[in-house]
Amino acid sequence: MARNPRRDLLAGLTVAIVALPLALGFGVSSGLGAEAGLATAVVAGALAALFGGSNLQVSGPTGAMTVVLVPIVAEYGPGGVLTVGLLAGLMLIALALLRAGRYMRYIPAPVVEGFTLGIACVIGLQQIPNALGVAKPDGDRVLMVTWRAVEAFVRAPNWTAVALAAGVAAVMLAGARWRPTVPFSIVAVIVATVVAQVFHLDAAAPIGDLPSGLPAPSLGFLDLSALGSLLAPAVAVAALAALESLLSATVADGMTVGQKHDPDKELFGQGVANLAAPLFGGVPATAAIARTAVNVRTGAGSRLAALTHAAVLAVIVFAAAPLVSKIPLAALAGVLLATAIRMVEVSSLRAMARATRSDGLVLVLTAVATLALDLVYAVIIGLVVAGALALRAVAQQARMDQVDFRPDLPGEHSDEEHALLAEHIVAYRIDGPLFFAGAHRFLLELSEVADVRVVILRMSRITTIDATGALVLKDAVEKLNRRSIAVMTSGIRPGQRQVLDSVGALDLLRLEGREYATTPEAIAGARDHLQGAGVLPVVPAQSPAPVTEEAAR
Repeated sequence: MARNPRRDLLAGLTVAIVALPLALGFGVSSGLGAEAGLATAVVAGALAALFGGSNLQVSGPTGAMTVVLVPIVAEYGPGGVLTVGLLAGLMLIALALLRAGRYMRYIPAPVVEGFTLGIACVIGLQQIPNALGVAKPDGDRVLMVTWRAVEAFVRAPNWTAVALAAGVAAVMLAGARWRPTVPFSIVAVIVATVVAQVFHLDAAAPIGDLPSGLPAPSLGFLDLSALGSLLAPAVAVAALAALESLLSATVADGMTVGQKHDPDKELFGQGVANLAAPLFGGVPATAAIARTAVNVRTGAGSRLAALTHAAVLAVIVFAAAPLVSKIPLAALAGVLLATAIRMVEVSSLRAMARATRSDGLVLVLTAVATLALDLVYAVIIGLVVAGALALRAVAQQARMDQVDFRPDLPGEHSDEEHALLAEHIVAYRIDGPLFFAGAHRFLLELSEVADVRVVILRMSRITTIDATGALVLKDAVEKLNRRSIAVMTSGIRPGQRQVLDSVGALDLLRLEGREYATTPEAIAGARDHLQGAGVLPVVPAQSPAPVTEEAAR
């Protein structure tokens, strides 16, 4: 399985050292305790590595998932969270079977960047109570909880907790610049724990007792009567797990040569992991971008690295639970504060904001929605706004230009006849999409055509047309006909014909014989119409000129 087992084992050990404080911290932040974070890292980490679609992915509890879980814990309790994880696992497996993984690639970069920025802010704010050494206030809105925690600190300051949190965060941030390959998070946590124990810092509350091993798998938390009310939270968790996992896998592919993940298989692996983790008391899991990046940078080449990471954490759970239980909560808060800060790529945000106004707007809206609402709503809002702006940009590319039809006149004609034809015929060429976002503009332009007898619509350059565009075109033709202006069309493509036929847009043209394959034929039809109406004198038929590709457009 492993191309280089030694490098994979070393990478797995390194990732486990990085993952330990994060698993503990995210478990605590979720509201289910440090033991839940460890169980998730071990069980979900191993199963996602075995069944997932990426050779390099590392899974476990993450900050983004914690953001979603906090309000679920507040409303439904720990049992509700475990049930949500179980349901989310089933949904992820269903998404994998439906082969939905490929569609995640269509999420715009500004949505992802805004999503990441919002998550980083929420993770940082969630750590404020433990960093200040105060009891976590009630509530599921992170801004309100943070405000109440600051008020509690002002009434009874705990500078010991602040010093430990700030010290751990500072060591991690400075160490990452000095020696990026050294796992300073575990070093800082060990030092903080030793200091708290040696100096008997009672103000630095520890994690507390941890079980020496994983609990036996159980479905005792499952309440069938509550499944209906938990479906919506489960959809949110499944959506986030799919989004973050596939994003992480894409990042891992970009950091390597020759590695490519299978998105549907990755969804299946995450589904299996989330089905199993709740049985052992674990919270819902996703792939972890930071841990995956460490895995790649330390030379991992196969799934053995992620499995080693899970195995090392399992050994720690069984052998070192008494030592782990002494870690101060403030130290874990410092780890997560530093993690939140490092999640924010200032250069990427600046580049995205400068790209276009639309990109900047989507980024800001997604970040604010993440902070004020929740992650799923944030992604939906970001996608809707990005889609609307993209449609607007596409619609603005569509044009309808008046063109000179005289070069396409078949046969020889005098200047007098040219002038007479130009007086009564106008030709328009439609370029780009004719769809709901911009079709009404064309209706307005066409309906205002005046002082002519014939309008020729050259349609071969229409890139796409929908039912709205077809209806608008039909309406315009009918309005022009009511004003005794004949409409001729040329160059309708087979793909466009089906849409036009579905709304009856071509019925009148067929009835009057005004649909033509090429522009010269349409001009000849327009001349015949003018001759029949007595506007032009009847002249002998001319031999048609050869039809060029341009004339057919």
